[in-house]
Amino acid sequence: MPDDLPLAQGRIPNDLDSFWMPFTSAEMFKENPRLIAGAQGVHYTTVDGHRLIDGTGGLWCCNAGHNHPGITAAIQKQAATLDFAHAFGQGHPIAFEAAARVVDLAPGFDHVFFTNSGSEAVDTALKIALAYHHARGEGQRRMLVGREKAYHGINFGGLSVGGLGLNKGQFGTLYPSVAHLRHTSLPENVNSRGLPQHGAALADDLQRLCNLHGGHTIAACIVEPISGAGGVYPPPVGYLQRLREICDTHGILLIFDEVISGFGRMGTPFAYEAFGVMPDLVTCAKGMTNATVPMGGVLATAAVRDAFRDGPKAMPDLFHGYTYSGHPLASAACIATLDAYRDGKIFENAATMAGPWEDMLHSLTDLPAVMDVRNCGIIGAVHLHAEGDVGTAGRAAYAGLWDAGVIVRPVGDALCMSPPLTITQEVVDEIGARLRAQLSG
Repeated sequence: MPDDLPLAQGRIPNDLDSFWMPFTSAEMFKENPRLIAGAQGVHYTTVDGHRLIDGTGGLWCCNAGHNHPGITAAIQKQAATLDFAHAFGQGHPIAFEAAARVVDLAPGFDHVFFTNSGSEAVDTALKIALAYHHARGEGQRRMLVGREKAYHGINFGGLSVGGLGLNKGQFGTLYPSVAHLRHTSLPENVNSRGLPQHGAALADDLQRLCNLHGGHTIAACIVEPISGAGGVYPPPVGYLQRLREICDTHGILLIFDEVISGFGRMGTPFAYEAFGVMPDLVTCAKGMTNATVPMGGVLATAAVRDAFRDGPKAMPDLFHGYTYSGHPLASAACIATLDAYRDGKIFENAATMAGPWEDMLHSLTDLPAVMDVRNCGIIGAVHLHAEGDVGTAGRAAYAGLWDAGVIVRPVGDALCMSPPLTITQEVVDEIGARLRAQLSG
């Protein structure tokens, strides 16, 4: 697919106040507005023609690169055929086809509940977990367990189990019965290549919670198999396996939040396959449609789904859903995206490029500005030494790299990256060269 971009002919707004921007300082944005008008392959262009490598794959989501012609055509065709039909007591064929295609990629899972985002997928998974135990006569299981430094979206359930304090501070009491495991960021794991060797024993925090509260009171434990938006923290060797063992012992559902890691970022369709650990529920979104039309989902095993089938025939088996669940355009985008992954061997390319990606990132550890480098699959973070307040160094590097033609995502002082899975050695080398130039200054 060609990656040449014409000069973007974007509309330049004369009002930068009407749009209340997410996770953005409005005043800082107005001082230096960064406006993107075009995209192709692994590149963006701004309204003034500045060309940038998309080092974040949109926001962890454009796995097949931008403006893939097959995905674009499928959305256009669907919009002209069936623009919308809801799924409350009725349906449309393309949603069922999309669901079948998704579960075909996920060994061990048989069902998917469609949502419209990763945040909705997380809240849906948490509700399914609570309702599952209720349906089985274990309604006392109300506690949800998350982890420090975790990001599970911004809805009430996801905020409750999430572990980023700044995201919670404005909103007071959330879900009332939540506990958190400690994070796995340890000094002895600095500059680990792939999975760190230290920290598997931290999974025993879940056993401690079982000892304290009673395992019979815990409904679910949710973790990102590889932490993404909290700063990129791969799991220690054996950590996820230990969580699975504890959940099995106490009848707790294990939820993997794969909103970021799903659809190829580990070189496999889902990260649970790469790590060899089978969860009970998986949340996904982002790469499901290559971010073209918002869509998310919760994958469920047959054992979880079957717990809901014994109620009255005329009653919904789960009192939950969204107007746009299984939206026709999103479903068409999902199918076309999965076709693109298959036909372009994009997951295979991710597996091939994981080594060069790792090598490039760790080649930067000699720089005095670099405190730590973390990577797993086609995800990485270059963590900088703080300069004054936390985030100052990260913001400065982000701005410099933007000017140099690379987009990164600053999380505090960590420069997080998740480029499209279509990256080549040339693109990896170019990102590395621009990182080195910026961080050497």
